Amino acid sequence: MAAGDRRRWLVLAVGVFAQAASCAFLYGLPALVPALRADEHLDLAGAGLVVAGPTIGLLATLIAWGAAADRYGERLVMAVGLALAAILVAVAALAVPGLTGFVVVLGLAGAAAASVNAASGRMVMGWFARDERGVAMGIRQTAQPLGVGIAALTLPGLAAHAGFRTALLLPAALCLAAAVLVLLLAADPARPDTDGTTRTGNPYRGGTLWRLHGASALLVLPQFAIAALAMEYLVGRRHWAALTAGAFLAAAQVLGALGRIGTGYWSDRVGSRLRPMRQLAVASAAVMLAFALGDAVAPWLAVLAIAAGSVITVADNGLAFTATAELAGLSWSGRALGIQNTGQNVISSLTPPLLGLIVGASNYSVGFLSAAIFPVLAIALTPVAAEHRARSTRAAPVG
Repeated sequence: MAAGDRRRWLVLAVGVFAQAASCAFLYGLPALVPALRADEHLDLAGAGLVVAGPTIGLLATLIAWGAAADRYGERLVMAVGLALAAILVAVAALAVPGLTGFVVVLGLAGAAAASVNAASGRMVMGWFARDERGVAMGIRQTAQPLGVGIAALTLPGLAAHAGFRTALLLPAALCLAAAVLVLLLAADPARPDTDGTTRTGNPYRGGTLWRLHGASALLVLPQFAIAALAMEYLVGRRHWAALTAGAFLAAAQVLGALGRIGTGYWSDRVGSRLRPMRQLAVASAAVMLAFALGDAVAPWLAVLAIAAGSVITVADNGLAFTATAELAGLSWSGRALGIQNTGQNVISSLTPPLLGLIVGASNYSVGFLSAAIFPVLAIALTPVAAEHRARSTRAAPVG
């Protein structure tokens, strides 16, 4: 695709809306935790299992959707998945009375919504040149904090007036609208890759992509530690009003979205995705430690850590996605992004219930001290030197 083709920005805008719509459902459920616990009489660990339901479903189909995008194109895959997700979320909200069945149907909706994760990233890979991809993927990655921000701003109020199930009709409607827009306005990239990232060999024969996937998965835990527990911490521990906490978290998510664009621009300028990613891992560990200290001795510091963490812990996602797509090559990018998402969502699915158990058995300080271990491990695992070699040779990644 020519760099001057303006259609790429329209396609990117549609992709961002599609991803935000799915994320309002996939990752916005923590905004309903106070209402869910009150209506269903659940402890924090039980509520965490409900929140994890959609991402557990996501895990089952990410790689398959990525392979489908590699073969059939992004537009069809995204539209079908979004439409199915909209229907299933509406069914869960309106027609499934028991909590077990409710979680199962939400898991199926998550499996359908997984189509957007790999396909929209692959679309960016095809429409944008190398020196624009950091910014473009950063813009695409704003969809998750924007979707979570929409959920934080709207779902608590809807749940207070109509119940947590009825509140889910909003993300269902957003997914349906996104499916229509994808069909009408999005287009698959019309050119093969021409900047050295098309490869015929299997990029997983070396160790670089596996290390990248591992580091990226480790960095998800701090992100979801904040996403899953911030609302409950502010409302239950600090006694904020639910609407006030929702507005605070929504504002933090907007800052997180802007941060992703900034880190994408940063990576384009320095010619590396993984050096900035490693530096952000250091900052993420510092945020977890600041929250733990703040909860123990200075509540204002914990609140500040939530705000800072909402920006820092999400900033690396676009870098990891862009690096994955570039190191895998266009012909493998859908599958590689599916594998990338799978590893991340294993951690995101486990984080709410496991961290809820730790916090329930001890306190928030211990929980977030535990969370700090993961970004520290990611610092060592991020394959910065291998990325430099791959860029220098314009060849498949090596271990």
